[in-house]
Amino acid sequence: MKIRLAADLQPDSIVDGPGVRTVVWTQGCPHHCPGCHNPMTHDFEGGALVEVEEVLKELEQLKNQDGITLSGGDPVCQSEACLEIAKKAHQLGMDVWCYTGFNYEQMLNNPRQRALLEEIDVLVDGKFIQELKSYNLYFKGSSNQRIIDVKNSLQQGKVVLVEKYQNEKEEMNTYKKPEYIFI
Repeated sequence: MKIRLAADLQPDSIVDGPGVRTVVWTQGCPHHCPGCHNPMTHDFEGGALVEVEEVLKELEQLKNQDGITLSGGDPVCQSEACLEIAKKAHQLGMDVWCYTGFNYEQMLNNPRQRALLEEIDVLVDGKFIQELKSYNLYFKGSSNQRIIDVKNSLQQGKVVLVEKYQNEKEEMNTYKKPEYIFI
């Protein structure tokens, strides 16, 4: 089985979910959200085709990673390949986050996507909406997106959000250009 990737695996990310993570950048996205920060991943013919087995071997070589994050593009468009990657991550003791422009409810109604859901710990769902963009949100780009605890959602038969990521960040230490410089 092959997967189309936008880039090599990116270990040591600290912005694509909690802890230290490896990001799997999938290629191909049908959503084309205006303002997307990864527009180069939209083309379904871009990137490179890679054997899933190669990705699994790379995962085995990782050190000091808390989890993997499936991102892109939209990983849900390659559900079967991402399912194998997610299973391997769990076998290696890592958790699995996934970003998608689809929503949880849509994924429940698609057998291949549902199978992938069952191997995801946290799903960040929903299209990015430029008008709802905020830098004060945890692990998502726009306020319409949800950070879903998938295991609890499947057990309870309803969407369960990860509570600690629902509020905006308290205060941002954003860079401010000084009015003057000491020399």
